[in-house]
Amino acid sequence: MAVSAPGAVLALRALGLGDLVTSVPALRALRRSFPDRRLLLACPRPLHGLVRLWRLADEPVDARPLERVPLEPTERVEVAVNLHGRGPQSTERLLETRPGRLVAFAHDAVPSTAELPAWDAEEHEVVRWCRLLAECGIPADPDALELPVRGGDASSGAVVVHPGAAAPARRWPASRWAAVARVLRDEGHEVVLTGSRAERPLCARVAGAAGLSAESVLAGDTSLVELAALVGRARAVLCGDTGVAHLATALAIPSVVVFGPTSPARWGPRPARDRHRVLWAGTTGDPHGERPDPGLLEIGVADVVLAAREVLD
Repeated sequence: MAVSAPGAVLALRALGLGDLVTSVPALRALRRSFPDRRLLLACPRPLHGLVRLWRLADEPVDARPLERVPLEPTERVEVAVNLHGRGPQSTERLLETRPGRLVAFAHDAVPSTAELPAWDAEEHEVVRWCRLLAECGIPADPDALELPVRGGDASSGAVVVHPGAAAPARRWPASRWAAVARVLRDEGHEVVLTGSRAERPLCARVAGAAGLSAESVLAGDTSLVELAALVGRARAVLCGDTGVAHLATALAIPSVVVFGPTSPARWGPRPARDRHRVLWAGTTGDPHGERPDPGLLEIGVADVVLAAREVLD
């Protein structure tokens, strides 16, 4: 009598770069706890190269936020793990795979989750997913975050300035990034500007105002794997509350992170990582707002320059 192959462990994290990085300890915990199961990670296709580079899963699955997880019809899911959010939509997408076991946070709209762990809105993002696993009997260490630096033709020793962010509320003004970049350039540092293809005009404006060459603008010229290699060889990273900040933390690269409407207690570098400087006015607001957060604007050029000198020292 034929014995069927073991079912897979399916983790859902169909979000962005920073979300992938903050889930690394949880994904490593799943790998350790289920060594004889295939680990699938449902995440957007642009992240698949990093998933393979860092060996976070046996196979990435192309997935979009809150849409059906496109598994092969023959794929059997033994354990489905919601690392995406509290639900209910993300949990319902996993239940559609008919898993033998669900690991997720409880939500009133999904009765089958009533006995599962409770969501804590104030919890640090790295700790949250490790606690979820631990309370479901899967040991997880939130400090198991460091990532290896591998591959790529990165510019060694540059200061990476990443002026963009997903929402205007988290974007420190371009003129201020330019002033910081000019000071660093005048002090003898090589400065490069990173971002997505859509952020290339923003980076070009910063470069022009800072007196940097066009060659310093790398926005849109790097894949995420190449960006990770660039960050991994940088002298320091200066950015807002965005995915590159999490890359710097995980790759152990000194950083200065400018926070606005979101507390760094939830998304900043963990306290033990003392090579990073977090600047925050202490106020919170809408992280998806259409204008720079007032608290973000309280942080001045001199504050960022001083922090940059500290981490570069």
